[in-house]
Amino acid sequence: MPVSVVTGANKGVGFGIVRSLCKSVGGTVILTSRNEERGLAAVQSLQAEGLNPVFEQLDICSDDSISKFCETIKSKYGGIDILCNNAGIAYKNASTALLLEKAEVTNGTNFLGRIKSTEAILPLMNQNGRICQIAAFNGILNRVFPEPQNPIRLRLLDPNLTVEGLIEIYRQYMEAVKQNDYSLFKWDAAYTISKCLLIAHTRILGRQLKDNPKNVILNCCCPGSVATDMSSHKGNLTIDQGAVTPVLVCNLPEGAGSGQFYREEKLYDWENDTFVKI
Repeated sequence: MPVSVVTGANKGVGFGIVRSLCKSVGGTVILTSRNEERGLAAVQSLQAEGLNPVFEQLDICSDDSISKFCETIKSKYGGIDILCNNAGIAYKNASTALLLEKAEVTNGTNFLGRIKSTEAILPLMNQNGRICQIAAFNGILNRVFPEPQNPIRLRLLDPNLTVEGLIEIYRQYMEAVKQNDYSLFKWDAAYTISKCLLIAHTRILGRQLKDNPKNVILNCCCPGSVATDMSSHKGNLTIDQGAVTPVLVCNLPEGAGSGQFYREEKLYDWENDTFVKI
């Protein structure tokens, strides 16, 4: 029976993804949350619907929590067939927090936390495993760095870019925030930068996973504009509608390839900046 993991799933899109996986994939669906009380309450809510997810605690920003989670997976479940790394954070537009705080906290979760947790869980993926990173359409490179000769854009497009090189770009962004200097980045939206870096990380791992013996496929997607706490419930999609594309990415057929970006059941064409129906 398949084992699926959804991070940050006690509410919002993650909750919808757990519900959908319980219905469409079955097996063991693990709902994770950094807050145990909220995670257990979410599991109980789904159980009341006749579904049967299980809860495991995971804080993707904590090395200790990630390590304990991986040990739990190995001892209790043996491995994972589907990972949907959804956990994320966004400050409200009305937030009065300093940009430096927003940049540190947002990227600490959406970028650093994601890459640490995904890379730690990757060795636990079973044969033909699937990984989906929840990103955002506003993080597409052509929207964050539209100028063709922007040095940061060119580095992100470099086919030889490594994870270490990507983290160095993150550090350069943080230094730009501290110095209030956007001559290179020309963008101070912490959430957008975090998703742009996450998409770049997906492309890097996609290259590394090419022809891997386990046939693990890793991609990212935008669930769409979903009415959640994060969006102040201003999205036009329900959480179940927002779960459609992530679940599709979690079940891509063999040969679909890795390192791609999906949105609204469509595949992003990097070269032409358009989406094509799959």
